[in-house]
Amino acid sequence: MVAERRGRWLAVDFGERRIGIAVSDELELLATPLQVLPARGQRHDIPAILALAEQEGVIGIVVGWPLRDDGARTEVTERAERFARRLAAQTTLPVVLHDERFTTWEAQQRRGRRARGPDDAAAAAVLLESFLATRRRESRA
Repeated sequence: MVAERRGRWLAVDFGERRIGIAVSDELELLATPLQVLPARGQRHDIPAILALAEQEGVIGIVVGWPLRDDGARTEVTERAERFARRLAAQTTLPVVLHDERFTTWEAQQRRGRRARGPDDAAAAAVLLESFLATRRRESRA
């Protein structure tokens, strides 16, 4: 995990068509959906994400790590890892991969079946909540 410095975190639910973004509060207790960016390729996406990170004054970035239900890696897992490495290469902020299994499903459950539109920012918020909970548990250990 990342050093114990506290502050706001930005979460990225990386997708081929859309990228969900969420941000935490400074106490690292709440995660709020921020926005959905259209995926336009890493030449555009990475600067856009880093601009949001700067605008929000975050201390780190969490990227969703898509694993299969059984924990196995897939081609999408490798794409997310490459994306996270490229993002990390362009910032001094820590970039952390965090398991994103079931985040979209949970975001849909929270919003309700009738909700329309992409759940990407809500899924990023679920991802961020999971990361923050893990961080709190590890800081107590």
